[in-house]
Amino acid sequence: MNFLKLPPPLHLHLLLNHNHRSLSFHPHTHRNRTFTLPSFFRQKSTSPKRIISSILQTGDGVTSDSDSCSTEHDNLSSVVRIVAVVGEGALSPLKSASWLDVMIHTAERLKWVDDQYDMLVFTDNISDSNQNLQRELTTSNILLVVSVTNPEPVEWIQRYSQKIPNVVCFDSSPALQNKLGGSLVNKKTKETAKTISESWIRYNSDDIRFCLLLIINSYIKPVPILKNLRAQGFSTLNCMVKNCGIQVLNCLLDPNCRKALQCLNECSPVDQVCNYQCIASYESPILEEFSLCVLQKHNCLDLDAKIPEKPFVPPMVKFQGEPLSHEIAEDLFVGWLGKMEWSWRVVAGQNPAYDQFPCQYQLFYRGKAKGSFWYEPVFQVKTLDGKLVWRRRKYRVKRGKVAGTFYFSVLDNGVVSNESWTIVDVADDLSWGLFHYSGAARVAGQSYTGAVLVSLDGKYPNDSEKDGLLSALGRCYIKEWELFDVDNCSCSGPPLGLPEGSRLHTTINVDNLK
Repeated sequence: MNFLKLPPPLHLHLLLNHNHRSLSFHPHTHRNRTFTLPSFFRQKSTSPKRIISSILQTGDGVTSDSDSCSTEHDNLSSVVRIVAVVGEGALSPLKSASWLDVMIHTAERLKWVDDQYDMLVFTDNISDSNQNLQRELTTSNILLVVSVTNPEPVEWIQRYSQKIPNVVCFDSSPALQNKLGGSLVNKKTKETAKTISESWIRYNSDDIRFCLLLIINSYIKPVPILKNLRAQGFSTLNCMVKNCGIQVLNCLLDPNCRKALQCLNECSPVDQVCNYQCIASYESPILEEFSLCVLQKHNCLDLDAKIPEKPFVPPMVKFQGEPLSHEIAEDLFVGWLGKMEWSWRVVAGQNPAYDQFPCQYQLFYRGKAKGSFWYEPVFQVKTLDGKLVWRRRKYRVKRGKVAGTFYFSVLDNGVVSNESWTIVDVADDLSWGLFHYSGAARVAGQSYTGAVLVSLDGKYPNDSEKDGLLSALGRCYIKEWELFDVDNCSCSGPPLGLPEGSRLHTTINVDNLK
């Protein structure tokens, strides 16, 4: 995970139907008291409870004219074909990148999930003579319309999209209707529409892709990385009660831990932004013991996320003209530590859940034991009650097979995360660097990718470094407009410092750098 990745360890959509009786705990230490699980453990839930204003239109529930469109999503051989139509010249909120560029990049990123997902992108400069687009629409099962408002393309889309079972329109003419599963958005599809809307309005590449994956998962075929969106049954609660009764009881008795569970219950299981905010706001030893038992030790949710294999990002091969070795690569991570109190400060990051928090410091160092290497991020979090708090984590780091690649692991709030990191590029004068990561919190059902741009002082590289930075981002398959800028103001009093006996550089001498 990225340098402050706190995997959402408590996807507590463990909920039962209302007709199940509530479960009571009678541990021997509390013989005279009966504790009943609160309602958020007992209701069935497959979608987030947070209520928002959907930007998808809601229809009257009338089924579309096409009865021939299959809405069965348990057919693993179903073909996923997506057509996106965007307003010609329309700019997105992603640093004013064109919607055309954003959608083309989304099509590429979908291939990382499954190379059988086909998405074609067109502008709304269309007419009846556009036989190519007409032909694609006849075989597509998702139509995504973005920023289309001109009457002529709106009318064209209305005419040729009637038989497409899933149509979602954003920032477009209200004359365009949305469909999910072959029907206009209605009560049955309302919760899915809300989840799609909530994700879309965050306007980042991860959530835009998630909107499409959610439609695929719900109405075409299961998406393995969204496995934990599916409702858990009685066996989950039985596992918790049988193996972790004391930990569950302690959490329910503790106001802070109980707030964390209630907060997490309002998040979609795959909404890493929401889950992280809950955990960072209410984290405690009791919450850690709960997740350690329920998830890490007994995997009561029966999840098994894996580190993404795509995209493959190669490491840099030379530094200051010399071939990159494991020792030099570790020194590059250690960075400015010794001359400064930190190795690097994060300028920007790609992952919307973990890379945009304020005041991010990285500390890399060699430990006392031979061959040991450690990473400690220090960062600020704004809690849900408005407080600014510092957090610090500790990762074990091991060398990969190739110099410049590393394996990270951490027990974070009771859940183990494993990650692959790559040093993509570092300037010869250590003025900036780019690190890419892919990771998974296996028992939490979470996998993720991202990258962090770092520098000495947390400021963006100067214009003379622009070409080198864009080249490095390109090797990560990341566009500059995907990066979130980190707020590095008001960062006084970070809890820095290193364990006694830590060792720093072995090859690079930072005192010789400007």
